[in-house]
Amino acid sequence: MFAYQLYSSRNFPPLDATCKMLAAAGIMDTEGFGGLYADEASLATTAAALSGAGIAMKTGHFGLGQIEDTPDWALKVARTLGMERLYVPYIMPNDRPSDAAGWRAFGARLEKAFAPIRAAGFGAGWHNHDFEFKALPDGSIPQAAILAGGSSLEVELDVAWVVRGGGDPIAWIKQYAGRITAAHVKDIAAAGTNTDEDGWADLGQGTVDWKNIMAALRAVGCKHFVLEHDNPSDHQRFATRSIAAAKAL
Repeated sequence: MFAYQLYSSRNFPPLDATCKMLAAAGIMDTEGFGGLYADEASLATTAAALSGAGIAMKTGHFGLGQIEDTPDWALKVARTLGMERLYVPYIMPNDRPSDAAGWRAFGARLEKAFAPIRAAGFGAGWHNHDFEFKALPDGSIPQAAILAGGSSLEVELDVAWVVRGGGDPIAWIKQYAGRITAAHVKDIAAAGTNTDEDGWADLGQGTVDWKNIMAALRAVGCKHFVLEHDNPSDHQRFATRSIAAAKAL
């Protein structure tokens, strides 16, 4: 079953209408992001929107601070919304290490921060962007260092960001088979097109080799497949086109 990263619809409020649109399109699972459960009020709004549309939220993105500083809150969110797995998706440029040792230490930091989450029975891991796949001056690749430093971290592989970072998605899938528990399923527009959408495309309308990549992900037991577009001009168009393309994979 394919889920939908609600960040894709952040510019198309209200949330309850988005959830009903997704249900009508046949998308019955979602992935959350930190702003949807920043406090009690937003958590209640999100829970009501999901319930009202009859859809689930099995995975969620959390800021590092939400996991590291307020693990009890992260657990409350996960239990309230019925999540199975929590992922930290990003750190700001100024917070990024400059060498392999620093990234290994960051992986260890994530490992420690997620300890109470894992102890409570939830999956926990890191979601990449492109910067983790760009070689550092010492020749190392941050993604590999993160996962070496955090040996229990699961991976939510954002395939399109791997491509944009210069990596080979299938090679990474094979290398970390068994640790990849989720993947973002999104597409990259042909060069020079969709500039109003930051160069992203609806699934099946772009250049990513999703047929072979999906086969590789399924072969390693990936459990969650999350449709995403970072900046769609029309979220309903994106959702309906993408779920149709996903079902054909």
